[in-house]
Amino acid sequence: MTTRDRARLSLGIQAAIFLAVVIVLAVLIDWTAIRGSFFAFENLGPMFPEIITVGLVNTVQYTVVGFFFGLLGGTLLALMRMSSFPIYRWVATAYIEFFRGIPAILVFIALGFGASLAFGWNLSTLQIAGSALAIVASAYIAETLRAGLQAVPKGQLEAARALGMPAWRAMVTIQIPQAFRVVLPPLTNEAILLTKDSSLIFVVGMAGGAAELTKMGRDGINIYQAGLTPLVVAGFCYLLLTVPLSLLARRMEHRNPRTAKK
Repeated sequence: MTTRDRARLSLGIQAAIFLAVVIVLAVLIDWTAIRGSFFAFENLGPMFPEIITVGLVNTVQYTVVGFFFGLLGGTLLALMRMSSFPIYRWVATAYIEFFRGIPAILVFIALGFGASLAFGWNLSTLQIAGSALAIVASAYIAETLRAGLQAVPKGQLEAARALGMPAWRAMVTIQIPQAFRVVLPPLTNEAILLTKDSSLIFVVGMAGGAAELTKMGRDGINIYQAGLTPLVVAGFCYLLLTVPLSLLARRMEHRNPRTAKK
């Protein structure tokens, strides 16, 4: 038997095992119970169109605000991390390691409850969600941007300096634009993560008009006699946001000569 024949035989055996497992599961699963608990869509008429016009819109707002300010903060932290001034490097490193090491939900709790206790701030839901997402995102984006900045050949910066260009101008006009082209796919993935992390805002409570998708799904479980179907609907709404972003990230990876497959 040749190597190709053995590979085909192995592939056939794996496909047969997979098919057998699928058939066994299909026979054992109680489809009636699954249908009643997760796919009772006929009871969810009152959720529409509010879950789109309120829940989906608020989720997008929280994500956009968090990503925008996270990108600004991440850029600043990346430059501080690469600075020749030690204090800048220490501060940036401490910030990045701290907020990458703790759960994002703790940041939401700290802003939702700690800020009002410590400073008397009465923050809106958008301010809490946007700030918490920005704080967490900036730590991750900073490391992504730092890798992109370091990927730019140093010879380009040295050539710019040799022509008399100031260091800050060389970084702004040469290094940073190229770094962003390199890190666009991982930044898109970070936007996907922020979209899902926006669901953590439920821990601080919110008015009905500020509810995001997960909050509306959780409330729907108590309001409608549809089992967990409201959360399934919320999950589908998240897919409406994350799948296009995933496809965009994949497309950019293929178009980027540094990451495209050869």
